[in-house]
Amino acid sequence: MNIIIDRITKEYGGRKVLDVDSLDLNEGAFCGVIGPNGSGKSTLLNIIAGLAEATSGQVFYEEYGMTEPPLKRMTMVFQTPYLLRTTVEKNIAYPLKLRGWKPQDIDNRIRELADELGLTDFLKHKNWSLSGGEAQKVALARALSFRPELLLLDEPTANIDPATTAEIERMLKKTNEEGTTVIVVTHNLVQAKRLCKETLLLNKGKVVEFGPCEKMLKNPENELTQRFIAGEILI
Repeated sequence: MNIIIDRITKEYGGRKVLDVDSLDLNEGAFCGVIGPNGSGKSTLLNIIAGLAEATSGQVFYEEYGMTEPPLKRMTMVFQTPYLLRTTVEKNIAYPLKLRGWKPQDIDNRIRELADELGLTDFLKHKNWSLSGGEAQKVALARALSFRPELLLLDEPTANIDPATTAEIERMLKKTNEEGTTVIVVTHNLVQAKRLCKETLLLNKGKVVEFGPCEKMLKNPENELTQRFIAGEILI
């Protein structure tokens, strides 16, 4: 899914927290959104997801003129997983039931995702019995169940162990290789380098630099980007 951003702003209490003039992401992009705390990363993601309304400007999905988020073809995974109070398999099945999938197709998809994410032994477990990493894998499996065209993630591995992070990253790369456009907010520059094709640096709500991930993280053009990558705190 293509994403086109045209002069997006967002204000809270008269304070402008986001001001993005333009941004184009082609279908199949894997974009990492980086920047200091309070730079507008999550706000931008929430606007693209349709969870927040821009004060001005517009997000276009697929092409100019299509402004309504195609919710049946997109999904979002949060830093803290929000699961239904039921079993793992019922959590994964939920989006498929909403979309009218046949029971056998639902079961096949659950088994496929459980195998890929190491959840097979947990399918009958209740959500409250899971560790943080297990719950995040369930949230990702549920998000991927219907093969979305746009996947948005807000710090999906911030509070989980390295082994689970590796499993999630492997699944995200596979999903992107199959054609899904992925946008991920991350504080982890090494993770962005491992995963992303493009990187966007936000600071004080504005785009500082946007471009190919490897080039931007190794040889940034903007002084602010250089300072941020070097570990300096941007104020």
